Amino acid sequence: MSITLLFYIVVGLTALERLAELVIGTQNRKWSMAKGGREYGQEHWPSMVVLHTLFLVLMVLEVLALPTLSSVLLTAFMFTVAVLAQGLRWWCIHSLGRRWNPRIIVIPGLSPVSDGPYRWFKHPNYIAVVIEGIALPMIHGAWRTALFFSLCNALLLRVRIRCENQALKTLESS
Repeated sequence: MSITLLFYIVVGLTALERLAELVIGTQNRKWSMAKGGREYGQEHWPSMVVLHTLFLVLMVLEVLALPTLSSVLLTAFMFTVAVLAQGLRWWCIHSLGRRWNPRIIVIPGLSPVSDGPYRWFKHPNYIAVVIEGIALPMIHGAWRTALFFSLCNALLLRVRIRCENQALKTLESS
């Protein structure tokens, strides 16, 4: 299998995985709201959707239109790193259970989750996103997309993490 074909398959599978996350998130959002959940950060949600959609599109366009730095060694390493990032992402989703959501929703009266990767990191899902933002495009050496996404994602995560920390503080005070 060529590096390019592998890359397109991985990007396609990632897009399907994102759609699965949206379905799970929609179900979990309904459950959370029925339990009295409160959503935070609605104003930056559209930016997240646009950035993460652009990420998938831009890396494919870069591979199609611009020279990339692909090699078997780089592909193998970055593929492994991307798979590990996905593993961390799904460990986060599993650890949060019905409370997981791509949106920021807290349910009053519930304490923050502190098992799984949350035992060691406050925001492990964002670690997975940062790693994936580099590893996924670099499977085919799409360094421009990796750089662009990483810079934009860093700006967005500053807002997102601040918002999420404020939302989590409401759990501590209830």
